[in-house]
Amino acid sequence: MLKEFQDFIAKGNVMDLAVGVIIGGAFALIVKSLTGDIIMPLVGVVFGGLDFSNYFLPLSDSVTATSLAEAKKQGAVLAWGNFLTVALNFLILAWIIFMLVKSVNRLRAEAEKMAAKEKEEEEAKEEPQEPAQDIALLTEIRDLLAAKKA
Repeated sequence: MLKEFQDFIAKGNVMDLAVGVIIGGAFALIVKSLTGDIIMPLVGVVFGGLDFSNYFLPLSDSVTATSLAEAKKQGAVLAWGNFLTVALNFLILAWIIFMLVKSVNRLRAEAEKMAAKEKEEEEAKEEPQEPAQDIALLTEIRDLLAAKKA
């Protein structure tokens, strides 16, 4: 059983997936910080100092707090500002992934074009040259014409 587990872990797909998950988690933290620490404060300045992360709609009369964390302790709230921030995180992350996939696809297409061009060049070099037969035939015709004139 241990051997099977080692074989499973040693497969390239499992390791690639693990690396992808770890990098994805770290990248998500970067995007969260970008959104929460840079983009949303700028949006807040544009809209008059609004802090979207603490915008909520109380769903109970017992909620009297002014911050989202305190309001959640008091009762049910509709945290629409936090949702807006998370949605913006998603859009930024999706855009970045789209641009990465687009770049990788472009690089792959260029690599395929280069490989096809190299293959065509190799095939062109390998083609047998048959002009020797044509030259021999032309030489015979020339000699026949020269004999007729003489």
